[in-house]
Amino acid sequence: MPRITYHQPQGSQQTIELDEPAPLMQTALRNGVPGIVGECGGQAMCATCHVYVREDYLDQLPEKSEDEEEMLEEVASPFDERRSRLGCQITIGEDLEEIEVDVPESQV
Repeated sequence: MPRITYHQPQGSQQTIELDEPAPLMQTALRNGVPGIVGECGGQAMCATCHVYVREDYLDQLPEKSEDEEEMLEEVASPFDERRSRLGCQITIGEDLEEIEVDVPESQV
């Protein structure tokens, strides 16, 4: 079963198991994960679903699109060239069965 673990800045974590493939951002919103805003609804137009992907999962992700790269330049928390991604652009349950991410201190 696909699984996402969201790690909060203060140290708490929330693990969500999915019944079907879904974007990381939508899963967070449906389950009330603090710190994921998703203002644009998953269109890669706002950067309010910014996350830091944990090192063990980076090599399993697809490359960033030009749109994602552009939006990551606008994140509210520090940008990490390697780990920063938009949660709306990562789908769990297709080619990726598990992921752990750190939620930034701020999205806006």
